Amino acid sequence: MSSFLREAEPAGRGLRAATHAGVRTIWFDRPDQRNAMTLDMFRDYYAALQAADADPQVRAIVVTGAGDWFCVGADPEALHALLDERHRDRLVDDFGFAPHLPLTLGTPIVAAVNGGAAGLGLVHALYADVRFLSSQARLAAAFSRLGLIAEYGSAWLLPRLVGVGNTLDLLVSGRKIDAAEAFRIGLVQRVLPRDEVLAEAQAYAADLAAHCSPASMAVIRRQVWSGLETGAAEAAADANRLMAASLAGAEFGEALASQVQGRAPRFAARSSA
Repeated sequence: MSSFLREAEPAGRGLRAATHAGVRTIWFDRPDQRNAMTLDMFRDYYAALQAADADPQVRAIVVTGAGDWFCVGADPEALHALLDERHRDRLVDDFGFAPHLPLTLGTPIVAAVNGGAAGLGLVHALYADVRFLSSQARLAAAFSRLGLIAEYGSAWLLPRLVGVGNTLDLLVSGRKIDAAEAFRIGLVQRVLPRDEVLAEAQAYAADLAAHCSPASMAVIRRQVWSGLETGAAEAAADANRLMAASLAGAEFGEALASQVQGRAPRFAARSSA
């Protein structure tokens, strides 16, 4: 267990969290169960993301797993419970969050995938903006091998990350891929030794927190995700409008002043409005 995790406080069922230098790190914290996720843990994880996004002291989020796994997916007992219609109704009707919640936040999310990720665990990694992966890790969609469909928007996300052919390969087969293949197809952006993954992801997030405007990151994130559903002309026109607003904003002036004065920028917290 890392020193950061020992300092972390409970952040919900099966979760811990700690904040340092503007970075909120959230751990899936059921290492004895390979961080398998119950419905309550899933709900609390989304609540923890939402709380981090609303905290003006948090400028980047890192998500990782305690122990040797990132997240094996849904808890086996939770899966068996879904054979009961009442539990299926609860999953669909009483979850309380939109499945694509991570895409709606203004705070960038970095996944430190320290070990294997499968099913729902892989989905959580996909919803991050940047993924750091352990060289020893294996990834799998796994849904087809459980008689299930591509869950929680993964069939929308994956083609936009790795293309249609790679998506169909991964989703239809449910096969495991290693870190080298994940990097080759663009599923992850960094591959590192397992004991370096979290520290490198936190350092990346800390750089965002220290040197990038929270308001700019929120708008850029929205531009990218919404732009996937709009035409080039509409996206460019929207960018012109947003550019004019950013040129008139305090963050632009502060960035120029910090460069002239040779210091780190002092960007204001992102407005919650």
